Amino acid sequence: MGSVEPPADFGQAGGGAWTDGPLVLGVPWEFEERLVRAAAGIAAIMGAHLICAFVDPASYLTEWEPAGFLDGTSLDPVHNLEAEFPASQLLSGLEGILGPPGGAWSFRVLNGDVAQALGRLAESTDAAALIIGGQRPGRMARMGRLLEGSVSVSLTRLQARPVLIIPHLGP
Repeated sequence: MGSVEPPADFGQAGGGAWTDGPLVLGVPWEFEERLVRAAAGIAAIMGAHLICAFVDPASYLTEWEPAGFLDGTSLDPVHNLEAEFPASQLLSGLEGILGPPGGAWSFRVLNGDVAQALGRLAESTDAAALIIGGQRPGRMARMGRLLEGSVSVSLTRLQARPVLIIPHLGP
């Protein structure tokens, strides 16, 4: 009979690269349930809080304000109550999968460029890692990446913290 190797000792692996902070999940408007469940599972295994973050495409961040003051402003100069609909609709979808927000997870709506907004949130919360969905297949998605760039590519270039990309499975 063959000998059984003892389990490896990974105690020194990473050298403190992971923090005890939360995990930040970038949630797109049309998200796959699999993405949210995978992120929640990873957060549970790590014993970390999961922050589900949606970057509102109908707003921008006024970054020319004084230091320490970042204000999100709508692209529409007239206040529109319907602009709040996407975030509340998205929150309802997340609650259907994760239950009500609380100790295990929370929801944030951000403004500005998606990769930069997620990076700012990760920095301000001292997140252990960022989790995002992989690139969607198809011509329309490819055209969007051509015009706007890839969030996953931008995050891996901007971030010093780990970025976990969950592959997109749907058509």
